Amino acid sequence: MNIRRWGLGLLAATLFVPGLTACNSDAGKSADAGASADASAAAVPSDPKEALLASTKELENGNFTFTLGGDGVTGKGLVHKPSNSAQITMTIDDGSGATMDLDMVYIESESWVKLDLGELGDMIPGAAAMKDKYQHLDKSKIEDSSLSLDLTKPDPGNSAAIIKAITEVQKTGEGAYSGKLDASGVTDSDALDQDLIKALGDQAKSLPFTAKLDAQGRLTELVLSIPAAGETKAHEIKVSYADYGAATAAQKPAADKVVEASEQTYQMLK
Repeated sequence: MNIRRWGLGLLAATLFVPGLTACNSDAGKSADAGASADASAAAVPSDPKEALLASTKELENGNFTFTLGGDGVTGKGLVHKPSNSAQITMTIDDGSGATMDLDMVYIESESWVKLDLGELGDMIPGAAAMKDKYQHLDKSKIEDSSLSLDLTKPDPGNSAAIIKAITEVQKTGEGAYSGKLDASGVTDSDALDQDLIKALGDQAKSLPFTAKLDAQGRLTELVLSIPAAGETKAHEIKVSYADYGAATAAQKPAADKVVEASEQTYQMLK
């Protein structure tokens, strides 16, 4: 990952707006999780690839926390479908000393962004003064921007799409797996964008990976080993998941910390 390839546009693409209406039955899944733990563990497929394919099913319920990282990008956040909310914070470091921090909050149909562009902010009028403020976004102004995505599938790592590309896999321990995948045909993953796949060439057809599952067979970690290619140095892309069924709702920013988004912000998000 780097500024050139990921930038604000692709950062926004890794965000997600839980677009499905909150449902009372979702809240009950958390209470039932512990009671069904033994049954879930017994249901973990013995075939390694089938186990990994099944491990992403719980992500569809949209109630978990996560962390993610790659070359110069780190982030963490939560998805809480019962309240139809989500939040992600990210830091980008392009290696030149310039950093950028982003904090996105989604609640129902509203969204806010807090941006700290570091030294880059000095070049944008008003940006420095806004770095401690959450900018409320006008939905009509971002419909055609990088934030306007159909993200009813609340998985920031698109792990299901990546796992479907596995070509070989073996179980290496309790809940631990490793193998290779063919990323050349992956088109719906933000972690493996098309520029990266193109730069990798034939290397994209056999990317090494490791994965970990919890006792209930749910995905807790997926790591891709990316070889050096073009301007991209060798690095890892890592996504981790936790707190299945036990995430907390995203919180609306305090009123005294909220301003309406500036036109400069809308321009950056296009």
